[in-house]
Amino acid sequence: MDVLSLQTAADGAPITAVAGTFALFALFLSTTAHIAARNVLGDVEVKKAFAVGPVPAAIAVVFTAFQLNSFLALALAIASDFGLVRFLYGQSNRLSAYVVFIHFVVSVILGVILFGLAVILSSAPV
Repeated sequence: MDVLSLQTAADGAPITAVAGTFALFALFLSTTAHIAARNVLGDVEVKKAFAVGPVPAAIAVVFTAFQLNSFLALALAIASDFGLVRFLYGQSNRLSAYVVFIHFVVSVILGVILFGLAVILSSAPV
C-alpha cells in the first residue's frame, strides 16, 4: 500500500476530488451540527460546531475510499459525534444524545433537500 492510498478512492479518483469532497462534507456537517446544537442548547459558539463536523466527514470519506462497511462507518461517525458533542459542549449523556439525534435528523433532511435540488437543476432543459 502506497502513501497516496489514503488520499485516493479505490477507482483512482484524483486527490483534489477526494479533498474537495471531504471539505464540503465537513462544512455541511459543521453547519448542521451548529443548527442542532443551537436548537437544543440555545446560544452556542459556532467554532465548536466546526470542531464536530470534520470527524464524521473523515470517517465517511475513509470508509468510502476503502469500500468498507457503511453501517460500521455510520455507527463510528455517530459515536464520534456523540463524544465530541459531550466533550465540547459539556452536557450530560442524555442531552448530548439528543443533540446528536437532532444533528442526524437535520443532516438527513437538509441532505435530501439539497440532493433533490441538484437532481432537479441537473435535469432542467438547457
